[in-house]
Amino acid sequence: MTALRLPRRDGTLAPWAPSGARPPAPPSSPPGARIAYAAAHVVADPLAAGDPAHEVVLDWDATLAFRHHLWSCGLGVAEAMDTAQRGMGLDWTTTRELIRRTGEAARDGGGRWVAGVGTDQLPPGLSTVDEVVSAWRDQLDFVLGAGATPVVMASRALAAAATGPADYRSAYGKLLSDVDGPVLLHWLGEQFDPALSGYWGHHDVRDAARELANLCADHAPVLAGVKVSVLDAGVETEFRRALPDGVACYTGDDFSYPKLIAGDDRGHSEALLGIFDPIAPVAGAALAALDYGDTAGFHALLDPTVALAREIFRAPTRHYKVGVVLLAYLSGHQDHFRMVAGLESARSIVHLAEVLRLADAAGVLPDPELAVARMRPLLETAGVR
Repeated sequence: MTALRLPRRDGTLAPWAPSGARPPAPPSSPPGARIAYAAAHVVADPLAAGDPAHEVVLDWDATLAFRHHLWSCGLGVAEAMDTAQRGMGLDWTTTRELIRRTGEAARDGGGRWVAGVGTDQLPPGLSTVDEVVSAWRDQLDFVLGAGATPVVMASRALAAAATGPADYRSAYGKLLSDVDGPVLLHWLGEQFDPALSGYWGHHDVRDAARELANLCADHAPVLAGVKVSVLDAGVETEFRRALPDGVACYTGDDFSYPKLIAGDDRGHSEALLGIFDPIAPVAGAALAALDYGDTAGFHALLDPTVALAREIFRAPTRHYKVGVVLLAYLSGHQDHFRMVAGLESARSIVHLAEVLRLADAAGVLPDPELAVARMRPLLETAGVR
């Protein structure tokens, strides 16, 4: 295998060559023992003439082809979530078109999908709680019309407007009292978005979890589940056990997902994960093992991906999308390493090199030689020869 010299965190360069490990074959049908969605990234158009900081232009063919790739691996697609750069470059106008096109793709031979319902159409500045609810309702209606199960995302506007837990109970209560269900709720921790600090009216994560569990009990008939992205497996497990019957917990913990999905004798988490975007073939095969009760096989496939996930989602966690898009480029799913709003510049070449190393060790690179060839110009741009 062709070797590269990769930078390390101590400032040195070290020779590296890929191991040649490749992902397993995808399952012949979607796994059934767990419900699993991959939060999907978007592919920017690298040749768009406008300023990427102010104009969003997507490569629609590559973006939709990647959704078909996720479906082919046995996973559902979680569309228009934070992985797609909601709140970090992707505007609501483009998001509407993304949801519409994914809906068409799902109807034309795709698979299961859900889509994010946010409040990002609101103008800048402080909004009222009622304006937040109205914005949610507009997006929820659009998502339902496109054929997806709605995922009600945590709202920056509500975090700014709310003065305490009562405002959260009021806002979510007004929204959920008007839906027939099913919907998912999404608790995105401040690691992923600092603007959501103190969400649910509490800065202590366990107090926030109890607040959310009580809300779920009040609205259980219309809730299919809650996605929890707080990167604390203990908190998630406690929260999962506090949920009412019929309301599932979907792990968004990109650090501890294997043990949370595997679960224990008191239950398990379903999955809605950003890390499933770059490791889709491995994730699909691992989940299929659970269909046969092969927990050891599940862990043998999925556990080696955790080191990669912890690197991709390292602090500042909100920039994890860079590693996700890098691996899509290195794996041949897109022809460039460019992102909406130029976000590819948010991570260092040292981080990118470590993502490559760990992706190879986890066996998620479908063509290691292609990955080497595509990594080389990135290294050269950074001055590594």
